[in-house]
Amino acid sequence: MDLTLPQLELSLPTVPVNLIGSRSLSEHIGAKITLATETFQHTGSFKFRAAYNVAANVPQQKLITASSGNFGQALAYACKLLNKRCIVVMPATSAKIKISAVRSHGAEVELVDTTVKTRAQRLAEIAAQHPDAYVASAYDDRLVIEGNASLGLELAAASEPWNCIVVPVGGGGLISGIVQGLRLAGDRTEVVGAEPALGNDAARSLRSGELVRNLSEPPTIADGARTLSLGERNWEIIRREIRDIVEVTEEAIADSVRLLFRYANLKVEPTGALSLAAVLQHSHQFAGRQVCCVVSGGNVDPSLYAQLLTEGGTD
Repeated sequence: MDLTLPQLELSLPTVPVNLIGSRSLSEHIGAKITLATETFQHTGSFKFRAAYNVAANVPQQKLITASSGNFGQALAYACKLLNKRCIVVMPATSAKIKISAVRSHGAEVELVDTTVKTRAQRLAEIAAQHPDAYVASAYDDRLVIEGNASLGLELAAASEPWNCIVVPVGGGGLISGIVQGLRLAGDRTEVVGAEPALGNDAARSLRSGELVRNLSEPPTIADGARTLSLGERNWEIIRREIRDIVEVTEEAIADSVRLLFRYANLKVEPTGALSLAAVLQHSHQFAGRQVCCVVSGGNVDPSLYAQLLTEGGTD
């Protein structure tokens, strides 16, 4: 896939990534940590970069997608800004705050019981009913990758002496976009993926050299990583540019949500905490290094968030 700088210089109404350094967090982890957080982005996650780029660059006035929440609400908001219609297929188990957010932006929500029918199956059914619509993948789409590459360009422009950048991995749209943006800017910083051990299809794919799929949606608290596999377009970039994808436990993810609250005063969803979880659990791999942890979003259900903080005893 070819991306060019002129394409990536399209005007996106995004919030620039926030770079946060925390001495106390760095001391706790044992590495110099910079948080590149997208929690202040429109709709609360990096997904707005991709969603707006899609909605603004397709001729269709109706867009359909499947999402656990973040891409759905980002696309809903982008369509609202552009006066387009949006339909989002979401698992019935999606965080209530995410379902409400999608609806608040004027989109239609189709809930699906993923133990009976996959998101993709329900999406196909709805797409057949709306042949005039553009079916947008949350990650396996050229326009999605281009939109996310804007974050890579911003990280390259920061000119920080990072030894590596750690990125959450679900469908692969974020990490493939970031690495493309970095490389287009001439930045060769190592990029490492972070993935739940319960849904480690990306790590298994990288080890085997071929795309591996999960048999069902992984039961991880990192709901943005409950994907069956990487996207085909994402996989082509990942296997060429990424050397390591670190697997993390559910405990490490929960611990990282608490650490981000305690040491950085950040409300982060479990998927967004994957990058810090990777550094926390595999501290030997990152010890003494200057590490940028991409925090992908902060849209967490209040009850789950309260439970995570309470269980960890953050006082």
